Amino acid sequence: MQIIVAAAKNWAIGKDGDLLWHLPEDMKFFRKMTTGNIVVMGRKTLDSFPGGKPLKNRTNLVLTRDLAFSREGVTAVHDTEEALTVLREYEPEKVFIAGGGDIYRQFLPLCDTAYVTRVYQDFPADTFFPDLDKNQEWELSYEGEQMEWEGLSFAFTTYKRK
Repeated sequence: MQIIVAAAKNWAIGKDGDLLWHLPEDMKFFRKMTTGNIVVMGRKTLDSFPGGKPLKNRTNLVLTRDLAFSREGVTAVHDTEEALTVLREYEPEKVFIAGGGDIYRQFLPLCDTAYVTRVYQDFPADTFFPDLDKNQEWELSYEGEQMEWEGLSFAFTTYKRK
């Protein structure tokens, strides 16, 4: 399984249930990587999408504690174990963990690759991704060319589990 995330220099990923920035290149990268695959997310992440609708051309697996939760185009599961049972039906390289913060923390130990769009600026936030640079189990294996959009410098990076 893989994680896909955009994180600031201080590993911030969100505030008040929303993203900290809008980078068209990052959205394009996310679409390219996840289309035709399985995305695993929490219900709040799903709700943050336009109209709370699932991502098109992907299998949307949503973790929620709400046992009555149901939404068209979504497979709902209620804990990590149930999610893993469903995910056994798929090739691990087709599974992308797509947030939010709690979901990333639950699934990080089960992933071997993290695609991280690094935004080279600190942001105030209430949701953070674990700092892979300080995690002994992970190493930076790729850092793409630094780009800029509306004053934000960023690059696509890949971390691999050692």
